[in-house]
Amino acid sequence: MTLTTTLITFPLSIGQLRPWREGDEESLVYHASNRHIWNNVRDFFPYPYTPRDAHSWVRSNKSYQQPNNFAVEIDGQAVGNIGFTVKDDIYRYNAEIGYWLSESYWGRGVMTEALPLMTSYIFQYFQVNRIFACVLEGNVGSMRVLEAAGYQHEAIHRKAAVKNNQYLDEHIFSMLRAEHREIKPSANGY
Repeated sequence: MTLTTTLITFPLSIGQLRPWREGDEESLVYHASNRHIWNNVRDFFPYPYTPRDAHSWVRSNKSYQQPNNFAVEIDGQAVGNIGFTVKDDIYRYNAEIGYWLSESYWGRGVMTEALPLMTSYIFQYFQVNRIFACVLEGNVGSMRVLEAAGYQHEAIHRKAAVKNNQYLDEHIFSMLRAEHREIKPSANGY
């Protein structure tokens, strides 16, 4: 991870994680407007993904101090996102993590590499004791990414979600700060 006063980046073997910036809108529209992606994310993720949606997303995420959403950049293009939201009230020490990636890059280990980096970033810079992810049934690739990163499959909320007018199970994966400390760090320290 590179940490400077203005930019946080994480190198990946075929790209990097970096804050969103002006100029990402065109590639965001191209890669995000995909029904296969939309089928596995929450409905607030637009489909089709319009230039207006992209402009709004980039504008709302141009934070350079402690960003909570990072563009997945490959070959100079923003092709995905990984981010988190710290919850509030009695859940204030929980962060929900989520991600999506252009279908062109599925199965190439991009998120398998990105998730541990983001997990370490959250535990290092935020007062969080638990990071969790919600995965809709059928999204086996995402479940494998979470398991490979050391997340525990802790619950199935039966038919808790509605997507495409169908009730779906929601799988909950989590990692506690204490569990993260036990995981052997990779060569770059994250």
